[in-house]
Amino acid sequence: MSRTVDDQSPHHAAAAALLVLGAATLGESGGRPMGPRIRAVWKGATLSAPAYPVRCTAGDNLAIHVAVTTAPPGHAMVVDVGDEEEFGYWGEVLTTGAESRGLAGLIIDGGVRDVTALEAHGFAVFSTTVALRGAAKKAAGSVGAPATVGGVEVHNGDWVVGDADGVTVIPGGALDAVLAAGRARAEKEEGLFAALRDGATTVGLLDLDPSLVAVS
Repeated sequence: MSRTVDDQSPHHAAAAALLVLGAATLGESGGRPMGPRIRAVWKGATLSAPAYPVRCTAGDNLAIHVAVTTAPPGHAMVVDVGDEEEFGYWGEVLTTGAESRGLAGLIIDGGVRDVTALEAHGFAVFSTTVALRGAAKKAAGSVGAPATVGGVEVHNGDWVVGDADGVTVIPGGALDAVLAAGRARAEKEEGLFAALRDGATTVGLLDLDPSLVAVS
């Protein structure tokens, strides 16, 4: 199940186009791939939306609770939890609140829980781990200010695209350029697929040097 911005949003066309291209193609077309530790929590989850960055104190999710009340509808929360990832910073309660406010999904460099419930809700979540231990709710944080998640600095208004391959961040000011480069790459790959089906090899098509590899 996919999550994009609402059909009535001016961002809807861009979100749909990004999701069609996918995180891998976009990551090779000017987007910034997050580290591979950030993965979909449930199989089939996909996400394409403007980012709303959040920073938490390690072991505490107060800033996430606040972000659910302040994030614009159609946005995805992109959360840095510091160096304590093995907490369940997010679960079904926050998911229910986020859905009621029209939020698109969550990307978090930390743990979540209630995975079966998240899948049942169809709420797209990408995280580093699943963890049972609950987080505190009393420490400082920030919402809307830049946050580094999955090794990538994310700003308010950037875009995030997540699927089975991982998550890619697209700077807001580069959206049109990355979309154009992604479409060109996808078109080129279609030509490669056709040539491979006709008997060509990747060695020839990519002009690789096979002499560097010892073949017994």
